[in-house]
Amino acid sequence: MKKTLLKTSLAVATAMVGTSALADCGRVTISNMNWNSAALMASIDQLILNEGFGCDAELVPGDTMPTGTSMVEKGEPDIAPEMWSNSMKDALDRGVEEGRLRYAGRSLSDGGEEGFWVPEYLVEEYPELATIEGVKKHVDMFEHPEDPDKSMFMGCPAGWNCQITARNLYNALNLEDAGFDLVDPGSGAGLAGSIAKSYERKEPWFGYYWAPTAVLGRYPMVKVDFGSGIDEEHYINCISKEECLDPEPTMYPPSPVWTVTTESFASEAPEAYDYLTKRAFTNDQMNELLAWMEQNQADGEFAAFHFLENYESIWTEWVSDDVADKVRDAL
Repeated sequence: MKKTLLKTSLAVATAMVGTSALADCGRVTISNMNWNSAALMASIDQLILNEGFGCDAELVPGDTMPTGTSMVEKGEPDIAPEMWSNSMKDALDRGVEEGRLRYAGRSLSDGGEEGFWVPEYLVEEYPELATIEGVKKHVDMFEHPEDPDKSMFMGCPAGWNCQITARNLYNALNLEDAGFDLVDPGSGAGLAGSIAKSYERKEPWFGYYWAPTAVLGRYPMVKVDFGSGIDEEHYINCISKEECLDPEPTMYPPSPVWTVTTESFASEAPEAYDYLTKRAFTNDQMNELLAWMEQNQADGEFAAFHFLENYESIWTEWVSDDVADKVRDAL
């Protein structure tokens, strides 16, 4: 009888411990979107939620529009780690207003970043190149690949939305009058390749790019200051439009990038939700991680282990000491 009671007590205790660990979290679905920064965040969230909070978290395939729509209409998946909200802002805002969704926090604390850039090594030699007036002053430095009488401003590939904004800002900044020719790189690979080629040869380069990206992680660049500040209304109503008859200079406004959760997850697993409100990367941090992923051909899961093992000073700020200890033990 004593043996039977002891076995029963141990079984109940074990079951209670397991239930307690999962009671506030349970099954969680995380959208695993098909670009590297989002895949990295999804895998980090899965590991921390499973090992630190006792969740049963799994990754499900996703992309911005279908994931956002499904979260609003069906309440799943529970978490979208990297949602570029401008692409479906009205639907997401409506989901929040109706009590279906929550904006947990900014997953990219700087927001998505666009701009005109020059290599860091150039600015170290010519500090004035950090401004558009300085770039114009040194126009002859930026050799055109085909026309020796012109200088090159590398634009955005045809068909991309950034082709419209880059061209309108090229006109607004009077770069043609300054001697620059707007060059189409032909593709995203062509644009990245032109930066890599110039960097490896330590040659001047001036053009459009965005962050966070592996390219800016591998090749440090300085965003050129237009001296205009950000006029978001003009950017939305003119610079981003195909027909922008009177473009004026403005810096690119940052694109808000959020971690979005369902209301049911946030209310049923408040401690896990609190972690997501704190989990954020600067663009410099993400650029570095994306460059590592590219150089090591790493997927999101492998990169998540790399991050947790090598960037403890960052992620331990997002969780309690108890949760951090559990994640360390799991690693």
